[in-house]
Amino acid sequence: MKNQSPALFLSIVIFFFSCNSTAVKQGDDKQNNNDPKVELIDQKADQKVDVMIGGKLFTSYCYSDSLMKQILYPIFTAGDNPLTRGWPIKPRPGESTDHPHQRGMWLNYGDVNGYDFWGNSYAIAPEIRKVHDGSIKHIKIEQLTSGSGKGTLVTDESWVSPFGNQLLSEKTTYHFIADGSTRIIDRITTLTATDSAVTFKDTKEGMFGIRYNDQMQLPIKKSESFVDAKGDTTTIAATSKETTGDYISSEGITGDSVWSTRAKWMDLFGNINGENVSLVICDHPKNFGYPTYWHARGYGLFAANPFGAHDFTDGKLTIDYTLPKGQSLTFRYRVIISSGKHLTDSEINDFVKDFDNKY
Repeated sequence: MKNQSPALFLSIVIFFFSCNSTAVKQGDDKQNNNDPKVELIDQKADQKVDVMIGGKLFTSYCYSDSLMKQILYPIFTAGDNPLTRGWPIKPRPGESTDHPHQRGMWLNYGDVNGYDFWGNSYAIAPEIRKVHDGSIKHIKIEQLTSGSGKGTLVTDESWVSPFGNQLLSEKTTYHFIADGSTRIIDRITTLTATDSAVTFKDTKEGMFGIRYNDQMQLPIKKSESFVDAKGDTTTIAATSKETTGDYISSEGITGDSVWSTRAKWMDLFGNINGENVSLVICDHPKNFGYPTYWHARGYGLFAANPFGAHDFTDGKLTIDYTLPKGQSLTFRYRVIISSGKHLTDSEINDFVKDFDNKY
């Protein structure tokens, strides 16, 4: 190098660093090598797919014959605390025992061509179930992909009437993402009317929901009764145990007042076994009815429902949505689970922006 001119030496140095800079920019969209491994394990004998993050169970995609729909259950925070209620699958002491169909995380609806896919469970009396309740049948797993910071599951399902005819075919893609101590589930579900037109008749009983840990409940000061689509009444007693939860929406509405309102996202924040947790569900601008109505209750149900306008507007508006034969409708939802801290609105909006731009 002694015989090389300073100008030539400088040009070589600039070229070297520019090449390395370009390499970094081209890799910006890739997962960081330090992200924990997201591993999907097909447990065929148990009819489930385990989602492991850093070697620990995050959730399982469950398609057991004992279920009338597929669910993600259980779901854990990065701090190993259960985000979902255990009952009725694996009850924990002192848990609430209402609404046996509300298990884990799911997507279904309460009135599809007159059949109930929401309140469907084997806890319903057979004579009612065999006439009124539809079921969602698991068909196959199309894709299992594990990787650094992200794993993907693609499944096929069939929405079937109690008399055995298919109303909808379903293809769902789950993206399981590890971002530090934050866990993300992106669910993209496409429903296709296969044999005939399908009507989602207006009801509050829907659509994308989770039944969360009792510790995240909002305080229930007095007993409340809720009437479902079948006319059955469930009474929720005033809470005597410790509850820590509260809601806030993208529109700044808080507490139980969020029920029936419309918002781009909803944040349930509280504490589980000493761990601060935020559970956020995000709607997507491409979804029907965006921003969605929220069927979010303080007793443990947290759901987004784009079709339930009649109940949510006190009868001022009714939505009976018909999907023509052969046509499809796609729903996109993001779930954010923050461990160890409550997310700020600004932090949530950053996650939302990423979600909106990605799908």
